[in-house]
Amino acid sequence: MALGALPDYPWESMAPYAARAKQHADGIVDLSIGSPVDETPPIIREALSAATDAHAYPQTVGTPELRRAIVEWFERRRGVVGTGLSERNVLPTIGSKELVALLPLMLGVGEGDVVVHPRAAYPTYAIGAAIAGAEAFASDDPAEWPAATKLVWLNSPGNPDGRVLDLDELRAAQARARELDAVIVSDECYAELGWDAPWSTEPVPSILDPRVSGEDRRGTLAVYSLSKQSNMAGYRAAFIAGCGLLIERLTTVRKHAGLMVPAPLQAAMTVALGDDAHVAHQKELYRARRDVLRPALEAAGFRIDRSEAGLYLWATEGRDAWDSIDRLAELGILAGPGHFYGEHHPQHVRFSLTATDERIEAAARRLAASVA
Repeated sequence: MALGALPDYPWESMAPYAARAKQHADGIVDLSIGSPVDETPPIIREALSAATDAHAYPQTVGTPELRRAIVEWFERRRGVVGTGLSERNVLPTIGSKELVALLPLMLGVGEGDVVVHPRAAYPTYAIGAAIAGAEAFASDDPAEWPAATKLVWLNSPGNPDGRVLDLDELRAAQARARELDAVIVSDECYAELGWDAPWSTEPVPSILDPRVSGEDRRGTLAVYSLSKQSNMAGYRAAFIAGCGLLIERLTTVRKHAGLMVPAPLQAAMTVALGDDAHVAHQKELYRARRDVLRPALEAAGFRIDRSEAGLYLWATEGRDAWDSIDRLAELGILAGPGHFYGEHHPQHVRFSLTATDERIEAAARRLAASVA
């Protein structure tokens, strides 16, 4: 797909359904795009405010404090201990979406190459392949990945389906990528949001976990965002870590392109990464909302698939997703059709947990009334 042939932005097609949902007497319950609704923690806002005297250009590689905070976070929260991960292995980015979209191009992937991504997938993986002039290939089975594969995207926990890849699955994916001499990148932006066993008590594993990679980070990268754990979506705060040679290449490209995280945001990121209390608090807010929404959807005829972790419920009532979206709009509820996440799940709908307690409860009442 040439750059000029990029598809229209899919969410624009939701406008008629949003307009109908807004006509509900009690207002719309927007469970479509996963944009946080809770406040950014005060300690983060205070750090941002204290760093606003930002007269000099920021460092593309990040401040030493931020890089140390990223490394320490991987050790403390993701179990990446004893692997030699250091400041040279991490790089802050301007949110994770721009990184996903531009990574194939920055790594030199191009025409004739293949970018693999999950079957149920965040659409920007395929868009990034298109921007680079490469072919996108949807597959969850490493044995299917073609010889021309140059970049593999994993997503655990998944968006939209909440799927978690266990250690064996991560090892198999990395081994196949190395057979193909392909870079493998694990998008782990929802890693703090584990719900069902074993992820209710065990951390979601990272591809940089020593049980997966040992000390060999060759061709391996992990991506993380603070949008979900810290309500920093508006800050555009994320980072990538792993193979030192790949980080060096990305740093050089980003220096030439002027892709730098603003200095005040780097200060805010440093504080956010060092404080676990606000992350635990936010997780409990989402847990409570999930505990209200999930049974309400099931009672209304939806089956919840996967969804063992992450920010969404991946549901189907056994008919085309657009029919479900239409039904929900009549109830004043807006969700995301499975068609937006590839061609393999046309009957699924994605429900976000990013609504206030009051709106989640309103959705549950409306769903219950629809089948009463």
